[in-house]
Amino acid sequence: MNIFRRPDYKSEATQFIDQLKVTQPTLEAEQRQGRSLLWDKIVDRAAWKGFRTAQVAQKPYVYQTGDK
Repeated sequence: MNIFRRPDYKSEATQFIDQLKVTQPTLEAEQRQGRSLLWDKIVDRAAWKGFRTAQVAQKPYVYQTGDK
């Protein structure tokens, strides 16, 4: 038995999230849908390689305005 365990303790943040999930049961599904729109994409590696090779090298100090 762990003497530091607090079995009935829930932080305010955990209580808020649990309450939010109860009041909005579709929240997790909406979050997954939003993630799939922005992050879960199939990457076209050939197009990505072409993009990388077509980039122009940036100068070391982009804010320098003159040849000093």
